[in-house]
Amino acid sequence: MPDAYIVAAKRTAGGRRKGALSGWHPADLAAQVVDHLVDLTGADPETIDDVIVGCVGQAGEQSFNIGRNVVLASSLPETVPGTSVDRQCGSSQQALHFAAQAVMSGTQDIVIAAGVESMTRVPMGLPYTLPKKNGLGTYISPNMQARYPGIEFSQFDGAETIARKYGFSRERLDAFARQSHERAAQATDRGQFEDEILPVEIRPFEGESEGMHVRDEGIRADTTLEGLAGLDPIVEGGLLTAGNASQMCDGASAVMVVNEAGLKALGVEPLARIHHMSVHGGDPVVMLETPIEATRRALAKAGMTLDQIDLFEVNEAFAPIPLAFIEALGADPSKVNVRGGAIALGHPLGATGTKLMATLVHALRKRDARFGLQTMCEGGGLANVTVVERL
Repeated sequence: MPDAYIVAAKRTAGGRRKGALSGWHPADLAAQVVDHLVDLTGADPETIDDVIVGCVGQAGEQSFNIGRNVVLASSLPETVPGTSVDRQCGSSQQALHFAAQAVMSGTQDIVIAAGVESMTRVPMGLPYTLPKKNGLGTYISPNMQARYPGIEFSQFDGAETIARKYGFSRERLDAFARQSHERAAQATDRGQFEDEILPVEIRPFEGESEGMHVRDEGIRADTTLEGLAGLDPIVEGGLLTAGNASQMCDGASAVMVVNEAGLKALGVEPLARIHHMSVHGGDPVVMLETPIEATRRALAKAGMTLDQIDLFEVNEAFAPIPLAFIEALGADPSKVNVRGGAIALGHPLGATGTKLMATLVHALRKRDARFGLQTMCEGGGLANVTVVERL
């Protein structure tokens, strides 16, 4: 079977909710990254076979096929199609999988997988909290209610359940959160994000532009355990707080994926080869533990062991998720989220999949390492796993 190669991977720096990127329409923001990949690779815009965009809040400014709207907001010709993917937090990681499958099949040669989320302009949860009439309109169907009676499918409850299952204390969760900020701040100060971040104009929700946005806005280098300990829990009596959970974030990211024919057409050297990709479903109630079993299955299917993986990107939706991943699998903590994660850098939902891939690919190259694995928990008890090989 033909291989799928990553030839370019970029992201915007994360913008805090109502922060540096809040004035951008999400289609325009994603179009900036898409256009940059085309310029970076020297691709003839006519040769882009498809643009696949992950987005979770597909309502308001992110509705009406945001993937196609990104194309129409870009410099790509109208002949380039675009489509949208919703696999919850793994949306753009799934977009990457679809892009890779397309080029591996030979039906397409050059595909851009992207993701975008403006959590300022399309608030989290908006699509399923729209007004309902006469009790109609909930995403939980009667058959789902019968199968899971009384269940509301809360990610907060799932994360609390995982924290208690593994015996994590509030102190341990807060210590992990502080580490995320420390690693992100150090990576920023050392210029380790420069290869992956595309500078874009600062556009606050209110007021005028103030230069270029080049630094992840959520990083707090001065985070202390004392400060984290003073935060109230999200759920009364719980362990989770705003400090040890991912930050709401505005952002966009994109990866260009090609096959051998695409490489020849572009005349560029690949950054990485996609070695394995899979997706797995687990308990939709606990919901967020699936990356563990998904990784076990992925490694077995790829004929690999955990020790062969040089770097891991495990999305920090909540601190218990990567901590449980490390504990259950015996992963080396020094290889997990080495540049920090969503607790510090932000989690722009639909953009996070290709955002993490941009970080992973460039981190592998900086370290001259070979294999990287990316996974994340997703609403509904899902988890994608992608293994890449640096070239």
